[in-house]
Amino acid sequence: MYTVIGIGEILWDLLPGGKVLGGAPANFAYHAMQLGAEGVVISAIGNDDLGNEIAKIINQENVVNGLYVSTKTTGTVGVELNNGIPNYTIYEDVAWDNIELTEVAKEKLAIADAICYGSLAQRNEVSRKTIWKALEMVPETCLKVFDINLRQNFYSKEIIDKSLQFANVFKINEEEIVIFKDMFEMEGTEEEICQQIVNKYDLTLLTLTKGSEGSFLITNNEKSFVSTPKVEVADTIGAGDSFTATMVMGILNKQPLNILHQKAVEVSAFVCTNHGATPILPDDLKYQ
Repeated sequence: MYTVIGIGEILWDLLPGGKVLGGAPANFAYHAMQLGAEGVVISAIGNDDLGNEIAKIINQENVVNGLYVSTKTTGTVGVELNNGIPNYTIYEDVAWDNIELTEVAKEKLAIADAICYGSLAQRNEVSRKTIWKALEMVPETCLKVFDINLRQNFYSKEIIDKSLQFANVFKINEEEIVIFKDMFEMEGTEEEICQQIVNKYDLTLLTLTKGSEGSFLITNNEKSFVSTPKVEVADTIGAGDSFTATMVMGILNKQPLNILHQKAVEVSAFVCTNHGATPILPDDLKYQ
């Protein structure tokens, strides 16, 4: 069984209809677990009711608990939905800004087959240093996936560049690539920019997701495009994380690029038809 880790923020999304467990690393680890991996989440919670509730859910969902208990409060995010598209207000100086590695986390990092990390959890120096330390602890063969997450003003060119230096795989969306292009003073079409990034950072794979317009997977010598299925969207929360988890499992299972891409699209489309980030996947979408 593959050990697949999500490291970074864990929090409550405060939706109009109530609170829902969120944070890309937890969503990613949960979907990897559903797809047949040992899913591990490394983050931090507060010693409070919201934190206790997160720990309980993680344990119940068969995801390995690598959560550090911080003196800070458990993270929350205000979420407003506009036609199913979320708009986030991310509160600062919370537990996941102060991640430390637990013994469980260290144990799993030592045997990791894949690890996924973003830019958001690197907004604070404590968590940033912990994430970099974790990336240095994983085996040489571990797949390192940088799923950039440009929220509010919580990113910088330096953090993005450093994160890409660690990465084998880079995932970015159509809004983020515009910001990236300007920040790194790059010229060309979207696809040309993607190829430049692959070459500059010697990436195994780059993923460009474009919402309803489809997605690209790009390597040094191969490109796959898959259209986004037309589905009735409940909300898009967690769809990108499920895409990433499915893509990672496809790579680990040595699936051809076009096959793993199609499966990632199908899983993320299914997630969009459900409320919340972590619906139970039907058996026909799982790796057997």
